[in-house]
Amino acid sequence: MAPARTRPALSPWARRLPFEALVALRFLREGRMQSALILAGVTGGVAVIIFLTQLINQLQDSIIDRVLGSQAHVVIRPLEETTQRVLQADAQRAIAAIVQPREQRLRSVDQWERIARLAAAHPGVLAVSPVVSGPAFALRGNSNKSVALIGMVPDAYRRVVRMDDKMVRGRFEVSGSETLIGTELAADLGVTVGDKIRVTTANGRSETLTITGLFDMGNRDLNRRWVFVPLKLAQTLLDLSGGVSNLDLTVRDLFGADAVADALRAQTGLTVESWMQTNSGLLTALSNQSVSNNLIRSFVVIIVALGISSVLVVSVVQKQREIGILRAMGAGQRQIMAVFLLQGGIVGLAGSALGSGLAYTLLVVFSRVFKNPGDGGPLFSAELDPRLVVLASLVACGVGLLAAWIPARRAARMDPVQAIRT
Repeated sequence: MAPARTRPALSPWARRLPFEALVALRFLREGRMQSALILAGVTGGVAVIIFLTQLINQLQDSIIDRVLGSQAHVVIRPLEETTQRVLQADAQRAIAAIVQPREQRLRSVDQWERIARLAAAHPGVLAVSPVVSGPAFALRGNSNKSVALIGMVPDAYRRVVRMDDKMVRGRFEVSGSETLIGTELAADLGVTVGDKIRVTTANGRSETLTITGLFDMGNRDLNRRWVFVPLKLAQTLLDLSGGVSNLDLTVRDLFGADAVADALRAQTGLTVESWMQTNSGLLTALSNQSVSNNLIRSFVVIIVALGISSVLVVSVVQKQREIGILRAMGAGQRQIMAVFLLQGGIVGLAGSALGSGLAYTLLVVFSRVFKNPGDGGPLFSAELDPRLVVLASLVACGVGLLAAWIPARRAARMDPVQAIRT
């Protein structure tokens, strides 16, 4: 006689489990190869979902920070001037066809202090900074460069743009005739902190400025053009006494900037633009990335669900005799159904834990392999968002239960007599 096949023994703590959980664990242990295949599929699926989502989220945050790190989320400007015909042409008189273009002049936001208070009162706005900006020339010896003169209040401006993080030398503070310039402009003019430059505007006004700091915006064009001075000095140099050319705003919800801009445009009647309008190409790229990520995650979930379901269907076929014996011993349909649902849930839970660990390992490896071409630092950080891990775990458990539903129903509906005879 052939020796009887011994079943793997369960640990004492497992014997104290409910009937359904005990049978589910025994089935999983008996079909170790099938259980390993299911677990590997769920682990890989969870790891792919967490890794790709975390990677794309970090890359998107990095892109947004680099692009928007040097500009306001919403900008309020005066209405654009347009030139229109005053006279109507008729048969009695001739009207010149050439219409002179509008005068190129710097204009102030009408009643800007009231507009600033109105914008600050909006629940979606975090900070408001008055700014005066206009063209000028920076001169040092025989060198001269076309620059953009930016007058602001440091305390207000740093709440809109994180200039303290961009300072290479000195602090983001200016007063009197002090100025802050970019590293590229400093190299072009051959100056550094403590040196003096002279700025001249189109209206002939000029001022000698002392350089008190250098900044790096991460953009060579901005480093070569921007010259920060106190607000009052810019108002004098650009002949905009008491006025501001624009109001820069930071909003609470980055992707809600359009809604804030629309509300302020309706309230003020001025030109109000959000970063989503001025950077429509960036927004399209981010949206395409998100759509691609969602498609990949959806296909991964479907593949994992099909894998779990197919393996459990095979398990039901292989264990027909055991199921029939359990039914004959008094196990109800709900109990048999719970056995296979528990298998799907257990595999989903275990796979989510292993998948989270695998995703973190992939992040660590890839963060060390791929470097930022700009500064040589890591392209992304090896960190997991706890909310993402919890969400992926819930999805894995839910997929495991749903995938086990059809095999569980089939097992529960088996006729005990037919199952035992098979």
